[in-house]
Amino acid sequence: MDDFFAWLEDGPFADAIRGTAYLYPMLESIHIIGIALLVGPAMAFDLRLLGLGRQKLRVTAAANYLLPMSRLGFIVAVVTGVVMFVPGASLIADRGSAPWKLGLLLIAGLNILIFHRGTYRSVADWALDRATPMPARLAAAVSLASWSGITVAGRFLAYT
Repeated sequence: MDDFFAWLEDGPFADAIRGTAYLYPMLESIHIIGIALLVGPAMAFDLRLLGLGRQKLRVTAAANYLLPMSRLGFIVAVVTGVVMFVPGASLIADRGSAPWKLGLLLIAGLNILIFHRGTYRSVADWALDRATPMPARLAAAVSLASWSGITVAGRFLAYT
């Protein structure tokens, strides 16, 4: 992997990122906006799954409003994250928080896949004013924990 990371860092794309005034801080700012668009709506949806607003808001309504915004935030965060990774790939990959962030991203992704391919298929039975099934509440708890951990690990990537 070290050779690959060195190749990334020595390429013209990395040189352009390093050599363009204010590009990196702009990427960081856009990345944080992407994280906010991803994590804020995802956590609001998770809180609904945990019962917050159960009598007032259908799970499907929360999903329809919140999850498209979360998907957009994910795309923004991934694109800017990859672009910021390129000029310092070796340094970032050597940080202790890198495997944590990648591992938690994997857990979050699997959690989303399992939830939407499984539990969410029966949402019509529990969308409003009924107790959210335990698998959905578990998915919400895993989501809250993993996105929080991803955010913390990402901050450690940037500063330690």
